[in-house]
Amino acid sequence: MEHSQPPWATHSSASAPSHSFCLQVMEGEPYYHFKHRGTRLCLTPAMLLPAQVLWFEQQTIKRRVKRSIIMVPTDPWFHKQWYMNNDVNPDLNILTAWSKGYTGLGVVLTILDDGIEKDHPDLSANYDPLASYDFNSNDPDPQPRYTSGEENWHGTRCAGVVAAAANNRICGAGVAYDASIGGVRMLDGPITDMVEAQSLSLRSQHIHIYSASWGPRDDGKTVDGPGVLAAAAFLRGVSKGRGGLGSIFIWASGNGGINYDNCNCDGYTNSIYTLSVGSVLAGGQRPWYSEGCSAILTTTYSSRTRSEAQIVTTDLHHRCTDKHTGTSASAPLAAGIVALALQANPALTWRDLQHLVIRTSNPAHLQAEDWAMNGAGHKVSHHYGYGLLDAGLLVEMAKAWTGTQPQRRCSVKALHGPWNIGSKLTVTTDAFCSGRTEHIYSLEHVQVQLSLSYSRRGDLVITLTSPMGTTSTLVTVRPYDTSQQGYKDWTFMSTHFWDENPNGTWTLQLENKGDAYNTGGWTWPVRELFPVRLGA
Repeated sequence: MEHSQPPWATHSSASAPSHSFCLQVMEGEPYYHFKHRGTRLCLTPAMLLPAQVLWFEQQTIKRRVKRSIIMVPTDPWFHKQWYMNNDVNPDLNILTAWSKGYTGLGVVLTILDDGIEKDHPDLSANYDPLASYDFNSNDPDPQPRYTSGEENWHGTRCAGVVAAAANNRICGAGVAYDASIGGVRMLDGPITDMVEAQSLSLRSQHIHIYSASWGPRDDGKTVDGPGVLAAAAFLRGVSKGRGGLGSIFIWASGNGGINYDNCNCDGYTNSIYTLSVGSVLAGGQRPWYSEGCSAILTTTYSSRTRSEAQIVTTDLHHRCTDKHTGTSASAPLAAGIVALALQANPALTWRDLQHLVIRTSNPAHLQAEDWAMNGAGHKVSHHYGYGLLDAGLLVEMAKAWTGTQPQRRCSVKALHGPWNIGSKLTVTTDAFCSGRTEHIYSLEHVQVQLSLSYSRRGDLVITLTSPMGTTSTLVTVRPYDTSQQGYKDWTFMSTHFWDENPNGTWTLQLENKGDAYNTGGWTWPVRELFPVRLGA
């Protein structure tokens, strides 16, 4: 209560006429509140007690605090962490998740990279040796190799974004500052299919989330992806990892924007088993390095402006930095947020998390001309996926999530070619994924496998249109891709048809956007539709 004069509480058998009556303190009890007619300097001893007053006490303001568990870290650089401290609006809503008690406790993550500085004072408290290994030197120690050029800082920076400790007067705070963090040193040496497979499958019953901010060259002309062993590791991870719930693979979409690259030419980012993360600046602009594609599921921040790279994290030699940037920063931010969701509901499967991420990503202020509503009512963009990830909403929905039904697969083969692509080739095929054993009423991922030859691969634009009218661009013009090899059994993937009904006519279009004399042919495709839920 607020009073302009000193308030008084009395226990009385009659009212005190020298004071103005305000209210009865408790219904049915002889405690009354009076307002003294004097000044604020009037103190309890100055009050003359009528005989009827048995007890009185001047009311003073008490200091009380809400016993909410919301906590703003006291780390010296937390004020620089604009992406989580409401300095920008909207931020990633991480404080809301923290206020609900979700800080990553009990969740284990590992960073697949060039090692992590395990003795860094902002990482050591959360370091987990069981989530770590060095596949470059074949030993358990993921400590980075120190060089005069300081080139092996990447993994340490990614680790700090996820799980830097809070309230220890060092650097800033990680998104999941109570999570356990490990590192896999696998990029600082010869990288083989075996090294990748070993890294992706390391202790999959102990590690929950694998975060990777790397891939094939982002030069705008490379088409490359996992080998046989790495592909098997992905499948094994989602099938058997985490006791059958599935390992979570978080992947950076790529930094090839300056080279007009498209992340659908990256077989790691466009895998249905990875959760692909794009980048955005604080003001909602697309970064110059960001590459888009139809495989991106969600977006987090990476830089504050085009000239300021301000993601706070740990750095080599026990230092701090506010210069981490690119999709290399966006992916670990998403990994940390997903860790909060796993703490809220440890029973989530790898597919549950993709559903939840779509439903808790918001187009917000993200600027792009290609935002479109798909046939199920979700807004989606090739640059940002379904929008900016909201940690507070994610943990809230994760708690109540009841799970998805088992994944089913419907494959549709188009007519065999060959066909001449010419300036434009349009092929339609009917998909009937209901009324059969593997019936599907609602989609998750859509994959298109193509084999074709072309005189200049980068001039081809390939789009896919669903029966519900959603058009997704599978690959854009890549002006630096002058290859004459075409695509050989390459699998493109789109998340843009999520929750749509797959039944009806699908349209695949290949269009030459370059020289009129480009030539090529298409052998045959297989379209594979991966479902969300059945019987809807």
